[in-house]
Amino acid sequence: MDTFRLHSKFQPAGDQPKAIEGLVKSLQTGRRYQTLLGVTGSGKTFTMANVTQKLQRPTLVISHNKTLAAQLAAEFQDFFPDNAVHYFVSYYDYYQPEAYIPRSDTYIEKETQINEEIDRLRNAATQSLLSRRDVLICASVSCIYGLGNPANYLELSLKIKKGSAYKRDKLLRRLTDLQYHRNDLELERGTYRAQGDIVEIILSSEDTIIRMDFFGDEIEKIERLDAVSGHKIEDLKEFTIFPAKHFVTPEDQVKAAIESIRAELAERLAELKKQGKILEAARLEQRTNFDLEMLANTGFVAGIENYSRHLDGRAAGEPPSTLIDYFPDDFLLFIDESHQTVPQIGAMYEGDRSRKSTLVDYGFRLPSAMDNRPLKFSEFEKKINQAIFVSATPAKFEIEASLTQKASFKPKRLLEPGVTGNSQPAIDSHALSLLPNPSIIEQIIRPTGLLDPTIETKPIKNQVDDLIEQIKARIGNHERVLVATLTKRMAEELTEYLKEDGIKVQYVHSDVDTFERLEILRDLRLGVYDVLVGINLLREGLDLPEVSLVAILDADKEGFLRSETFFMQMMGRAARHINGHVIMYADKITGSMRRAIDETGRRRKLQEASNKKRGITPQSIKKAVADSRLAGSKKEIADEDTEKKDVTEMDKDELKFYLHELEEQMDLAAKGLEFEAAARIRDRIAEIHKLAKLSGKKI
Repeated sequence: MDTFRLHSKFQPAGDQPKAIEGLVKSLQTGRRYQTLLGVTGSGKTFTMANVTQKLQRPTLVISHNKTLAAQLAAEFQDFFPDNAVHYFVSYYDYYQPEAYIPRSDTYIEKETQINEEIDRLRNAATQSLLSRRDVLICASVSCIYGLGNPANYLELSLKIKKGSAYKRDKLLRRLTDLQYHRNDLELERGTYRAQGDIVEIILSSEDTIIRMDFFGDEIEKIERLDAVSGHKIEDLKEFTIFPAKHFVTPEDQVKAAIESIRAELAERLAELKKQGKILEAARLEQRTNFDLEMLANTGFVAGIENYSRHLDGRAAGEPPSTLIDYFPDDFLLFIDESHQTVPQIGAMYEGDRSRKSTLVDYGFRLPSAMDNRPLKFSEFEKKINQAIFVSATPAKFEIEASLTQKASFKPKRLLEPGVTGNSQPAIDSHALSLLPNPSIIEQIIRPTGLLDPTIETKPIKNQVDDLIEQIKARIGNHERVLVATLTKRMAEELTEYLKEDGIKVQYVHSDVDTFERLEILRDLRLGVYDVLVGINLLREGLDLPEVSLVAILDADKEGFLRSETFFMQMMGRAARHINGHVIMYADKITGSMRRAIDETGRRRKLQEASNKKRGITPQSIKKAVADSRLAGSKKEIADEDTEKKDVTEMDKDELKFYLHELEEQMDLAAKGLEFEAAARIRDRIAEIHKLAKLSGKKI
């Protein structure tokens, strides 16, 4: 049986041993809810990894945004290189949901742009869950949205063994049933081609070619090939073909679903006509009959998820299958940055229902489309086996659930545009630390001995000019800076202003592509940028040990983006550096500011006392800037990218990592037969080595 094997050159230290022991003991005694109150930089992810290894259960880690989920996946991949660590987020680069605006009689058709790489990662995640137990998946809240029924997904899978008898034509028909498309000219993910006795396929979860050689009706040889070069990677004895899409249904169920849809259509048409909605009835009849014809002939239709209740055989109102249903019953759940993630989970259902109700009322969809939806929070709770809430600032819900072992979250309001998460009542961390409860574990002492950052307030007048002075002082020490603004526009305008002053700066907000955000954060660490400007994406969980200064503009504008939780989380970004410092530009001290400052002071005292007792001298965290094993997170090969980075300003480590990145880009270009691009990168590498030699830097 596959088991989790943790790889790390470090042993648990600081508060980690106590936290690991406490969480494992609480879980083993059967408690359903636990809270890990871990300050930034205390190694919460390492604690989570140790708990996972000790319990040896399939594990789901839910985060409130894609960037943090990707960072967590990369960290867990480093901890568990021999196990199945996956990344599961929404696969849309662009998503315009189907909608109708009655006031202007405007129908907006669903329009999407699917990120093929993320779709591959999603398929890899579900396939691992159905074939092994040493699986850890880092997901965004998209994991509570409807996904194909895991029973159908598994039932339709096909295991191929070397030496087994299997008619070639029958195999091709099965591939079509599994939603693979034939393409004899160009293979891509989810397609196959057949030429003579050779059948080649690129599985939905991979980017390599599986080649099967037939001798009569016997599969004589199975090979895995590189998709670009065609070179053999390995011989295979067997492999499993899972469906190319999550929404797949056996043929007999499709026929039953078609009849069920027809019955609902007839009932709904009668209802609309009785109400005098003749136009709506005609519209619904035409659209649904077209979908039924497509479903009968191909087994699939665009928007098939709207018929998922019929295809699954669910009753009206019954929750859909989600990623959680692919996990075994004993799975372990971590809700990372729970103060943000829990409210986001709680708010998803109502937002989705509001849009779909209009579509149903005006004849664009059958009422059963309402059952293609995210889970309600009560439904999500029922699917939980055991959960650990992880946050430096746990909110009232998490604490009460851990204390009482009961959960009942009701969001107060839907999300405001551009805001991540939903506000929760804050909890007094100091009062919390006094509670003697085995389900609430505090992790304040860092293994490195680092203290929480120092804090100062400065007036708003001339805040940008003062900020520039502070930034230049940090750049002189090869340190990085994060700046928090109130709006996207302010972030972009400040970025341009700083660029004009010669500062290497970039902004990050929700309009920036998922993988591009990861590259920007990585480039900050490498020294491509010295400053990042953002709103709400620079807070929870981002691991940036080079950051020594956090500047919060307009700190006294009390609200969601200037709450106690925001300040505590934002301050934490400077807690991984020995020179960690926070500047709050404000003309008055608000209640949120005061509580955050006082709590940080309390933690510093505890940390100082621990360092004195253990004889520890604080030291900054040193962490290599490693490439994520998440495919697709590397930059595209671009001529200007190899030219724009100023290597003369990089120190030895930054230069080393940059050269490593260029070498990987060169190899990638060569494999893709882009030899001119590879040659340009090769020349750039040679030039950098020459410059390094002249400057006396040994690489």
